[in-house]
Amino acid sequence: MTQTLETILTDPARRPAVVADLNELVGQEVKDKGGMSGAAVKLGYQTVSKIKPGVVPAAVDRMLPQFAGALQPFYADYRATASGTDFGTYLAGRPEAADALLGVTDRRAEKSSSDALKKAYSKLRPNARKNVEEALPRLGTLIGRHAASAGA
Repeated sequence: MTQTLETILTDPARRPAVVADLNELVGQEVKDKGGMSGAAVKLGYQTVSKIKPGVVPAAVDRMLPQFAGALQPFYADYRATASGTDFGTYLAGRPEAADALLGVTDRRAEKSSSDALKKAYSKLRPNARKNVEEALPRLGTLIGRHAASAGA
């Protein structure tokens, strides 16, 4: 039986490395943004990080099971149909995966008790789909690497 992404990514022996890699991925994606919308992303990231230091890795860790669940249908389809390609390449062709991931963050933002975090998120959300779509290849490659180390 094939392991689920949640099982793979949240395995206690693997989870700290997954969270560290995802946190680095977020930082790299923010750093690589350009133009006016990139400046807004960078400012929002800085603001959130200043309001609550460590919030990004903590949020990644806390939402990892939900992110994995959101990507599970894509991973299952990839495993069944996408031989000869990596998961990053597969996700690059599935922009709807961005919507699945944003559904997780939208629900989390709605439940936040921090008005400052809600405000920062609401300012970033209009361009979020584009930003997440751009991150899908790196994200899929990262996930694929961890899945391969799990023998999946």
